[in-house]
Amino acid sequence: MSAEAAPRHVLVLGGTTEARRLAETLAGLPGLRLTTSLAGRVARPVLPPGEVRIGGFGGPEGLAAWLRQHRVAALVDATHPFAERISFNAAAAARAAGVPLLAVRRPSWQPHEGDDWHPVDSLEGAAALLADGRLGERVFLTTGRMGLAAFAGLDGPWFLVRSVDAPDGARPPRTEVLLDRGPFTLDGERALLRAHRIDVLVTKDSGGTATAPKLAAAREAGIPVVVVRRPPTPPGVPTAPDVPTAAAWVRDTTALS
Repeated sequence: MSAEAAPRHVLVLGGTTEARRLAETLAGLPGLRLTTSLAGRVARPVLPPGEVRIGGFGGPEGLAAWLRQHRVAALVDATHPFAERISFNAAAAARAAGVPLLAVRRPSWQPHEGDDWHPVDSLEGAAALLADGRLGERVFLTTGRMGLAAFAGLDGPWFLVRSVDAPDGARPPRTEVLLDRGPFTLDGERALLRAHRIDVLVTKDSGGTATAPKLAAAREAGIPVVVVRRPPTPPGVPTAPDVPTAAAWVRDTTALS
């Protein structure tokens, strides 16, 4: 790339640890302009290096227009594995704008010997499993603050809800909220389960290490775990399991040395 050439613009759809680490890896590379987009759902996000924009694009058409207007050479979807809408919007926008797209998807969690997992396809499915109380009556709910309405009709179980920001909207009538941000430790999760007498854990299959200790703590305590499966990745979109693979794709795609 000549000194006179415009830098190659890369847009990272972020909000995850992988997105921030990818920005840290790419920031400052000669010939590259980096923008990370955050949805704005967290009140005090940890900002990555490089340019940052906060807020939505207005659907796939708005994102495609932004890609064209800002001459984006490569798009990386490093959003949460359960951010299904933005991932499908990104796929449609990338096709419309003719921009290469990569999705960063951390590997799913896998059960270990001693686990008592109960996989379901949705939050509503998780709520249905809890309704009769047979799995447990003191629920540690770690699915985030956005989906509490799925459990709002359950007046039997008691819920401990952990989220980064305070939830609003419908929620179960018997709920205690714990505001906290990972990463979490195994000792901390053990203590939390004991202190709140938790007898069932509900989680999304987020993958990664930041929140995985709760699974080990539940295994040790013999606590059943309701695991919400991931939504599918948009068809035809290549994926990378980690930041080094994604960074190499960016370099190859933008022809950076």
